[in-house]
Amino acid sequence: MTFSIIARDPEAGVFGVAVSTAVPCVGVGVPHVKVGVGAIATQSDTNVRLGTDGLRLLELGLSPEAALTALLQEDAEAARRQVAGIDNQGRIFAYSGDECVDWYGHRTGENYSVQGNMLVGKETIDAMAEAFERSTGFLPLRLLEALEAGQAAGGDKRGRESAALLAELPMEALPMVDVRVDQHADPVAELRRIVDLLATRYQETLASAEREQRER
Repeated sequence: MTFSIIARDPEAGVFGVAVSTAVPCVGVGVPHVKVGVGAIATQSDTNVRLGTDGLRLLELGLSPEAALTALLQEDAEAARRQVAGIDNQGRIFAYSGDECVDWYGHRTGENYSVQGNMLVGKETIDAMAEAFERSTGFLPLRLLEALEAGQAAGGDKRGRESAALLAELPMEALPMVDVRVDQHADPVAELRRIVDLLATRYQETLASAEREQRER
């Protein structure tokens, strides 16, 4: 019912998650990010504890594999879950339970993982992975490019309804961006409109800070 990407920008030291689905309020349960720690996406038959408790375990120093495997072992419905995590060392773990609804699966690469369930086919996550690998620059825009590629390749076979982007920013004044689009005819396109506005303001803020630094 969902396709998502988690990723890390190793140069900026930040993380993010982007996701879309055919049910409302996907931003409430799927994306989880903690500044300086990592990012987790929990979906399919979503168990929010995999995100919240998973980040706490990452903060204690466990790897994503150790943290999420331990939580899945305690979960009686683990076969219906899909979860992926990445930490501040770039370590990645992804899991798709064998009771998720077809098509389901995941693909990992350097500093990212893409995953989906109840999709039209594998081409959705392949398109997302390839788009992320081609992209450069501002992490929220890279995440969005991957989400757009997944949507264009088919996305959720039931349709479209909500999308969300949760990402850490390398700014003390604005450490996180959290954008949610619900009950929209084209949620990924609306997410793009909003994130583009935020990206413009981010670049303006950086330019202003650089001018102030030069004038000191």
